[in-house]
Parts: sequence; structure tokens; C-alpha cells
Amino acid sequence: MGSQFEDSIDGITILQEFIEADPKVVTRVEFIGSKFFYAVQVDASDSFELCPADACNVEEQFCPTNPDGNKFMIVKNYQNPLIEKYEKFLKANNIEVAGIEYMLDKNGTMFTYDVNTNTNYNSIAEKKAGLSGMLKIAEFIKAELTKL
Repeated sequence: MGSQFEDSIDGITILQEFIEADPKVVTRVEFIGSKFFYAVQVDASDSFELCPADACNVEEQFCPTNPDGNKFMIVKNYQNPLIEKYEKFLKANNIEVAGIEYMLDKNGTMFTYDVNTNTNYNSIAEKKAGLSGMLKIAEFIKAELTKL
């Protein structure tokens, strides 16, 4: 370690490396009940502001190049061999609602870099895809309550 390195108070150090996404797209895979629900691709060409929540999604007011003004698009018929591994990871850690984010680098290497154990959904993308994360969560919670 260099002379300027300061150890953290709790002794845990996280090292990060910049990954150049290619294409400039991040994929967020949504899970409800620890099961895959859908994948949403996020256009990260202008920035790394990836919050899908409507409150964060102001580009529809300002972006002249995107016809529907939305950086978020739900991928139809999405398949990825890591879905099964993601589901196992979530179940093993008792995580029932989550969004897992990954990107590809210029060599096509996939990097999973974030697990959000709370999640937001983009209403514009969901409306276009005919899906509702909040409705799916409500159904999941109702099923859990019925078990009690």
C-alpha cells in the first residue's frame, strides 16, 4: 500500500476498478420472491445515473435525442445463463426483492457489480412492456401473508 493510504475505521477496504461499458448499456435484472421477473437495459451513454425511479427520471423533459425520453427499456424474452446463479445467491442470502446490475466490457466480459436489496421500477418502461413490478410485489406479499 502507498504512503497516502489510510485504513478505514472498521478495517474493511473496498477497491474499485473502472470498467468501460461496451456497449454503453447497463442491464438490471429484477427479482421478486427471489425469482427472475424481468431485465431492464439502461442507456448509460450520457451518464451513470441509473436510478429507474420516476422521481430520478427527468430526462423525458430534457432529452431531444430520445423520442420517448426514457433511458430504460425492458428486454422481452430476456435470457441469461446467470439468472439461475443470481436466484441461488438471493435465496442463500434470504433476499426476496432485488435488482442485480451488470455490464459488458469491450471484450464481452460480464461484470456483476451491484445488488440492490430495495428496488425501483420505471413506469414508462413497464407501461410499454405491459408489466408492473409494484403489482408483482403486492402479489408476492399477499401470498406470503396467506402462508401465515
